[in-house]
Amino acid sequence: MGVIKVENIRVYAYHGCMSEETTIGSDYRVDVSVNADLEKSSVTDALNDTVDYVTLNAIVVEEMSVPAKLLEAVAKRIIHQIFDKCPTVTATTVSVSKINPPLGGDVEKVTIVLSENRD
Repeated sequence: MGVIKVENIRVYAYHGCMSEETTIGSDYRVDVSVNADLEKSSVTDALNDTVDYVTLNAIVVEEMSVPAKLLEAVAKRIIHQIFDKCPTVTATTVSVSKINPPLGGDVEKVTIVLSENRD
């Protein structure tokens, strides 16, 4: 078993409960970690024997482009797409951070983390 991480995927998106968040948008950071059997790819050196991190990045970018009120909903969509498009993934953790959220204070970011195992 092994882990593949794609960290600090930076996107601009339109998530939030306040109307200005969905109109103006905000910067986000997404981190993805997937568990998969990497033994075969470590021997064959073949891309089709592993989890392609280009695919992981594309999933994040695609799902982040669909507005949602809650970051939890976006993370859940990302997880479902990873399981759908990456059959060798056995578990995943997705962190979605809103940079400089409009909280009325000096806050660097808010982050939600969801983890799920393949059924």
